[in-house]
Amino acid sequence: MEQSIELVRVFIHPDGRMNRKSAANYIGCAVKTLADWSMRGVGPRGVRVGGRIFYFRQELDRWIGEQSRSGTGGA
Repeated sequence: MEQSIELVRVFIHPDGRMNRKSAANYIGCAVKTLADWSMRGVGPRGVRVGGRIFYFRQELDRWIGEQSRSGTGGA
């Protein structure tokens, strides 16, 4: 079986934060899924800055690691 690599573009601010669209691309889910998880209090933790939600790369990497260890593959 041949594997392919898909390149995605994400914008990461110098302090490591991403907007919801970039964060969703980074972890490989839909923006709506990330928003739904946020509303339910599951998924990676985001922070509100000036009325917008941002996700820090370190937090996304931590969350991804937890998913792979738990074998859940999602929230």
